[in-house]
Amino acid sequence: MRAPAAAARADGVVEPAPEAEPWYRAVGDEIALFEAAARHRMPVLLKGPTGCGKTRFVRHMAWRLGRPLVTVACHDDLAASDLTGRFLVRGGETVWADGPLTQAVRVGAIAYLDEVVEARQDTVVVLHPLADDRRLLPLERAGELVEAHPDFQLVISYNPGYQSLAKELKPSTRQRFVALDFDFPPPDVETEIVEREAGVERGIAAGLVRLAVRVRPLRDRGLAEAPSTRLLVHAGRLVAAGLEPRRACRVAITSALTDDPELIRTLGEIADAVLG
Repeated sequence: MRAPAAAARADGVVEPAPEAEPWYRAVGDEIALFEAAARHRMPVLLKGPTGCGKTRFVRHMAWRLGRPLVTVACHDDLAASDLTGRFLVRGGETVWADGPLTQAVRVGAIAYLDEVVEARQDTVVVLHPLADDRRLLPLERAGELVEAHPDFQLVISYNPGYQSLAKELKPSTRQRFVALDFDFPPPDVETEIVEREAGVERGIAAGLVRLAVRVRPLRDRGLAEAPSTRLLVHAGRLVAAGLEPRRACRVAITSALTDDPELIRTLGEIADAVLG
């Protein structure tokens, strides 16, 4: 295995990639499944809650496969031209500038569109000819049809918990992808992740995970989002920096999840019971 020679930012600029392997703790057979999809040039859909490791997984797989990575954080105002490119005026001349998706298609990078359901439907449709056997990207404004590099791979992700009629992947889009399901890791694995990523002793990491396990069911009682592994790492890092554990949880977990006074009180009581 080797690190890719370069990674591309969302603005399409290629940068040197870190030489160190992005650490990722596998939970199941997701690495083997992704590698199989890559061998057969199949696009991949990652489904799972916010902060459960989807982005870290993609970064790890880019390193593992030795490919550049282009990451685009999707949002409501994301237009097709933001992905494919547009004409710009430079030095008094009008020139075409490739967008991040087009650059990934040309150089054989992994193009990762994070939270793709946040993008407009007319933007998502641009992905269709790339995500089937054609592997083509039409640049209508530039009058060009770009054939994907053999190493190009399309990866998208979304959080099923936020699905609604207004924001969901249409069947015509979903059925072009191999879907990998992600969730929060089992407690022992999540404890290992928090211990390593936050740099705290195992007892603290285990306590933070127990807190998350107690809080996550509150999504059925008004909590908009469950505490993610990412938030546990944030809390752990604050503890490692010298904050008292319950204070670290209030700052990094409770305040990040809700502004509701009743929920804040409930989460504080759970933290007191779990962390002592």
